[in-house]
Amino acid sequence: MRFSKVILLFLLLICSFLTVAAQEDDIIKVDASIVRLNVGVVDQKGRPMTSLSRENFAVYEDGVKQNIISFAPTVTPFSVVMILDMSGSTLGFRETIRQSAFRFVDALAPEDRVAVIEFYDKVNLRNDFTVDRKKIANSIVAANGRGKTQLYKALDVALEKLAGEGKRRKAIIVLTDGVDTSVRDSDRSFLEKYKATDVSTAIKPEQSEILNRILNRSDAQGVTIYPLALPTGDPFKLADPTPIQIAMFSAARNRLQILADRTGGTLNTINRLEEMGRLYAAVAANVRALYTIEYQPTNARRDGKWREIRIETSSPELISKTRPGYFAK
Repeated sequence: MRFSKVILLFLLLICSFLTVAAQEDDIIKVDASIVRLNVGVVDQKGRPMTSLSRENFAVYEDGVKQNIISFAPTVTPFSVVMILDMSGSTLGFRETIRQSAFRFVDALAPEDRVAVIEFYDKVNLRNDFTVDRKKIANSIVAANGRGKTQLYKALDVALEKLAGEGKRRKAIIVLTDGVDTSVRDSDRSFLEKYKATDVSTAIKPEQSEILNRILNRSDAQGVTIYPLALPTGDPFKLADPTPIQIAMFSAARNRLQILADRTGGTLNTINRLEEMGRLYAAVAANVRALYTIEYQPTNARRDGKWREIRIETSSPELISKTRPGYFAK
């Protein structure tokens, strides 16, 4: 009798495990053939329009109208990853970063889930996705480090975490000067074979392998990325720079622009540290004014070619913004 009870308990535990595993699979499953767009709409004066419905939108891929299969209004919660640059270049203004990050979190909707990641020599997840504002604040206060800048590794970790958020709307806000240490070193090695007169145009930022890997992963999930570019990465603020330094810093800043443009986000350039809090709050307001549209492309070929996306609204007076397209991989 006792043996039978042990067997029964064992079977119940197995069933329970399988149920939980199935639920977790449901959470992270994303249909790769579905295209997801976060869409912002403003009027002629730049004021966000937040009360539109599915019927107000039309989506075109390569000029062909697509059938919208899912629509989320602006009030639908987001999963947001806040990435903080804690490398050596930010040591002098950590308190400004913390206060600005607090302002960003305060401007989000209460139901938005936030994860905090810091990067320097290492990439650390300070807290997983949560709506607990106290836990998020503690992570911002505790963020610390020095040394190298591992920007693209941090973005990889953020996208990996967002993959576990399934069909929730997704965004990344990354504070950085954009000068990833390993990418900068590769750029320097690449430029050493060029004459000084050719250095300024030698790097093609859009051809960066690591950047394109991030963009492809963002495309697959429909993640919008908002870089906040610190003045320490501005090539025009370097003291007595060499042509190689100008070229490396310019390429780093251009890659941030590409990240924003390709994902439908905005590059926010911080010219003075006092602007940081305002720009953080502006990004939060931008996120809260986004619609999310999903469609299944009529062109089902996964041929690696570029697919151009265009959004139209029912009113010609309105201006919409989303990512310009994707590579069908």
